[in-house]
Amino acid sequence: MITRVVEFALAQRLLVCVLGLALLFGGLYAFHTLDVVAYPDPSPPMVEVITQFPGLSAEEIERQIAIPVEVMLTGMPGLTDIRSLSIFGLNDIKIYFDFGTEYFFDRQEVLNRLAMVAFPGNVQPALSPWWALAEIYRYEMVGERSSLTDLKTIQDWQLKREFKRVPGVIDVTAFGGTTKEYHVDLNPGALLGYAVNLPQVMTALSNSNANVGGNYLTIGAQNYNVRGVGLIDSLDDIENVMVAEKDGTPVFVKNLGSVSVGHQVRLGKVGIDDRDDVVEGVVLLQRGAIALNVLDQVKKKAEELKSWKLPKGVQIKTVYDRSVLIHTTIETVRDILISGVVLVFVILFFFLGNLRAAFIVALTIPFSLLFTFTMMVMIGQSANLISLGAIDFGIIVDATLIMVESVFYHLGHHRGPMLTTPQVIMRAARHVGRPVFFSTAIIVVAFIPLFTMTGVPGKIFAPMSITYGFALVGALIMAFTLAPALCSFLLAGPAKEDDTAVV
Repeated sequence: MITRVVEFALAQRLLVCVLGLALLFGGLYAFHTLDVVAYPDPSPPMVEVITQFPGLSAEEIERQIAIPVEVMLTGMPGLTDIRSLSIFGLNDIKIYFDFGTEYFFDRQEVLNRLAMVAFPGNVQPALSPWWALAEIYRYEMVGERSSLTDLKTIQDWQLKREFKRVPGVIDVTAFGGTTKEYHVDLNPGALLGYAVNLPQVMTALSNSNANVGGNYLTIGAQNYNVRGVGLIDSLDDIENVMVAEKDGTPVFVKNLGSVSVGHQVRLGKVGIDDRDDVVEGVVLLQRGAIALNVLDQVKKKAEELKSWKLPKGVQIKTVYDRSVLIHTTIETVRDILISGVVLVFVILFFFLGNLRAAFIVALTIPFSLLFTFTMMVMIGQSANLISLGAIDFGIIVDATLIMVESVFYHLGHHRGPMLTTPQVIMRAARHVGRPVFFSTAIIVVAFIPLFTMTGVPGKIFAPMSITYGFALVGALIMAFTLAPALCSFLLAGPAKEDDTAVV
């Protein structure tokens, strides 16, 4: 079988070289589209359920929300752990599943179970978009003449919506700042004097803050849409809300107290460097999306917002950008690749004493890695610094080195007058083909334990074993196809195999 492969490569050497060029360009394109992350995600599938009930104590949150949800979620397929936290007005439940389960199936199962829980007070739980590698971009909002409330309002009503329109962004989380509120401070004496209670005021405010649909009014040949517009738009609208009537005289909110603009009670604040109170936003990546592509779109959106969409004086200042880490990873791999190729080429030249033979062997490294990138894109496997940085170039070039050295030896010592260069290459391949194949196969088999790892070790080391396996398979293919074809072109002339000065 090996002999037939080498024979085909020599008979169709032009085709093999063309396929090599196709692998070159295809591998470069695959590397450009490959999902490169700094490190693998070692966490198991996790679904986080967040339920808010303002005003309820931690004990009541635990009794009315946490316990019913936990009871309903037990027994799900692949469930391993349920961890719950209840504080004042908030319950957070993290549901962990086995590594072998599929995340979106787990998420749908949680939603199905939550639909069967009867929550008090029309409470609606929400699934958190956060996951281990979700945070890809952090920014700070700065404004020379803008208050924290103004910045938080812009963040909640403008920036969040703009960034969520970027494909691959699942959510934008805001931290810090103050949330704008309209406050109605009632005077207890005025309430007693007008015989008005607090529920009446709250009901009047709620009923007065709505648009009401009507019908069509036909006048001649035209129809007019009739509706009641009552949404509150200013402080004056709140002050002029009628709460009741006293002896035929309307009682307005302004008669019962004062109206002002304030903010919600703060539970904390965010500081960056020497600034102890800022507004920060975090862009979260969707599962399965390519971080680098999404980050490019996020940064374009940020520049678009800064150029003309934000109010005058308000800017977005980047705090964290994961593309810096990703580019550092790519540059590290590129430097290792270039230095490895150069080092291998120099060493081979010193020991082989032939520039063309050393060049053929050194080509194995980039072509094997390009083959690896192509296969990783085809199976949807991401690359990281651990998986790419662990590749041993010395092992990769072994197969091609043995093949080329055998060809070079036979061309220098056993080339008969009636034998052509392809025939000599075939004879050399018969001598070393089986040992080369089985020695490489033994190395691949040695990685089988890494393929069978589960849990956190499997998440960390499985990508490395897959990458290493593809690189070895690519090197083996290069040794039996491209290397003999290049030898037939580059080593066709007289060859002299002598010991070099180093040997």
